[in-house]
Amino acid sequence: MTGQGRTFSESWHRVAGLRIGLRPTVEIRKQYFRGEKWYVLHDPFNNQFFRFRPESYAFIARLSPKQSVEEVWQQCLELFPDQTPGQEDVIRLLSQLYYANLLYFTSRPDSAKIFERYTKRRQRELQSKLMSIMFMRLPLFDPDRFLRHSMPLLRLIISPLGAVVWLAVIAIAVKLVIENWSMAFDQAQGILAPGNLPLLYMALVVIKGLHEFGHAAVCRRFGGEVHTMGIMLLVFTPLPYMDATSSWAFRERWPRILVGAAGIFIEMLLAGLAVFVWVQTGPGALHSLAYNVMFIASVSTILFNANPLLRFDGYYILSDLLDIPNMHARSKGHLRHVVEKYAFGYKDSHSPTQRPSEAALLSLFGIFSLIYRVVIFTGIILFVADKFLLVGLIMAIICIVSWGLIPIVRFAMYLASNPRLARTRPRALVVSGTFGALVGFFLFVCPFPQSFKAPGVMESENLTRVFAQAPGLFKEQLVASGSYVNKGEPLLMLVNKDIELDLVSAQAQLRETLALMAQARQEFVANLAPLQKRLKTVKTRITDCENWLEDLTVRAGQSGIWHAPRLRELPGRWVQRGAYFGDVVDLKAFYLAAVVSQDEASRLFQDHIEKVSVRIKGQAKEKLKVTQYHIIPFEQKKLPSPAIGWRGGGVIATSFKDESGIITQEPFFRINASLAKQKNVHLLHGRTGIIRLGLPPKPLYYKLYRNLRQLLQERYRL
Repeated sequence: MTGQGRTFSESWHRVAGLRIGLRPTVEIRKQYFRGEKWYVLHDPFNNQFFRFRPESYAFIARLSPKQSVEEVWQQCLELFPDQTPGQEDVIRLLSQLYYANLLYFTSRPDSAKIFERYTKRRQRELQSKLMSIMFMRLPLFDPDRFLRHSMPLLRLIISPLGAVVWLAVIAIAVKLVIENWSMAFDQAQGILAPGNLPLLYMALVVIKGLHEFGHAAVCRRFGGEVHTMGIMLLVFTPLPYMDATSSWAFRERWPRILVGAAGIFIEMLLAGLAVFVWVQTGPGALHSLAYNVMFIASVSTILFNANPLLRFDGYYILSDLLDIPNMHARSKGHLRHVVEKYAFGYKDSHSPTQRPSEAALLSLFGIFSLIYRVVIFTGIILFVADKFLLVGLIMAIICIVSWGLIPIVRFAMYLASNPRLARTRPRALVVSGTFGALVGFFLFVCPFPQSFKAPGVMESENLTRVFAQAPGLFKEQLVASGSYVNKGEPLLMLVNKDIELDLVSAQAQLRETLALMAQARQEFVANLAPLQKRLKTVKTRITDCENWLEDLTVRAGQSGIWHAPRLRELPGRWVQRGAYFGDVVDLKAFYLAAVVSQDEASRLFQDHIEKVSVRIKGQAKEKLKVTQYHIIPFEQKKLPSPAIGWRGGGVIATSFKDESGIITQEPFFRINASLAKQKNVHLLHGRTGIIRLGLPPKPLYYKLYRNLRQLLQERYRL
């Protein structure tokens, strides 16, 4: 075994005769990862660090203008025949050192070459900045002098005593948040309100400034140097940043971990102190500012800084905890090795690691970090587009070019001209073409089953709602909820003294009118006509009062189960006419009243529905057969039941102004599906469920295109 690359290379003649060496200013340090020795090369001029394995360093350390690269390589082969890198690895290694400007030459053209390397390096840096336009960095000043003068105070703070104080603050703050959880949750609803945005940004700048200073202070505390602090344009938002790469040279991993975690510790401490202020203050600017500090210093730290899938603090902490340096680059190298060796048949390809466990970790990290970054960047683009549509479109175009077109072009050039594939290029082309054809087939040709779900509530096909026909005071419930009742059976009683008094008054007026009519017949017949009209009015009033008194006894409109769970709240309360009491439900036939959102409405009317099935909550394993269904072809905004809305624990967005919980924020379409009886499922009025509507199979691109079109139409009206 002669290293990871091939022993011999067709391009070896280009470097074999060079006489080169490391620049004298390069500093070298030794580190250990998982018991393996690594060497760190530090360029003080650019404050950059490069890690190498011992076998690579054994070759680099022997480079000298006194002997050629060929002679150094032959010497390493004699001394370390099993560890010396192959010629291809040597070429790659020299290329890295060359473009990092760590080599010097004895020949005269060396100065021009250095200038050329510097120019190319600046071009790569500019290209990198353009590729990461949402994370641009602008250095401003050197904080190292201030940190040196503050070292006595920093030693006191960064100590076991400081750790105890930090833990005490966090513990007390957590206790206070738990005690005031409802108030904290309610205030979070307005965190992005327009009036709160200035305070939110002010808190963000202060927190991130102290966050970066925490990194710098801990780095200086353990002997590192920090010479750069500046502004980072994070999604075009100015935020502070610093450069603590000198911590990479620390031999022990725990100081490196503490440097990476310092910002998180600072933010958690600020969140704890902000909790104290928030609890002790009332509504106002200080109270809101304290809450913003709490929110940013805790939530954003956990989602971003502490997340190892993004190249922030959590990434470097995880790298040191696992003793796997350069996880990002090595994961890409390992995935490339897997493709080259097992797909393209390049047998001389080797993984950056020889440990199976480390290879598995690198594979998982590479895959999940790529997926997570795509998700995060997509979310950022949508967030920016919501505020500034043009800026969001520009960002989307840049991401499509940098993540889509450029990688495809580079991959095509790699397949066409990379010397590593010189002997296996036909296989690589066939495998790549086959993979592309399979992706295209599954994306544009292969039909996949389609369906969508809609929440609903079960209702009886024969149901009578019971309302108050007359106002009155709730007196008595005659039949318990859940009992079977017959048509016309009394369910509950109301009392209205005003109606009783009106009846007594009307009856007295009747008697008076009859007496006056008898007198008119004997004395003055001309008064009889108006008295007859009065008699008719009084009798009508008596009839109305008697009907109202009869209506105070609420009766069942049909036979069935009496369902009135809210009656226990009514005893002793005044009930207005038209008040809802409950339902009398017939158990013979039921249907599911489902709510179809605007997003799925087009599929409901344009596509042919092939299958319809229903599952009921609590018995989801049982699939109910639908005998027939009916689509109501007009928009509605009133839910059939609050149980499927937000207030009832459902998924349909309801209006915050509607206390009943049945008025939706957006119109919907309703579909009624009649259900067949099934032995294992209890059909009960008011049970919630899901209806699944099966559509004709279509390729995946149809669904992706449809979702994208709906997103643009719904959010941006495009």
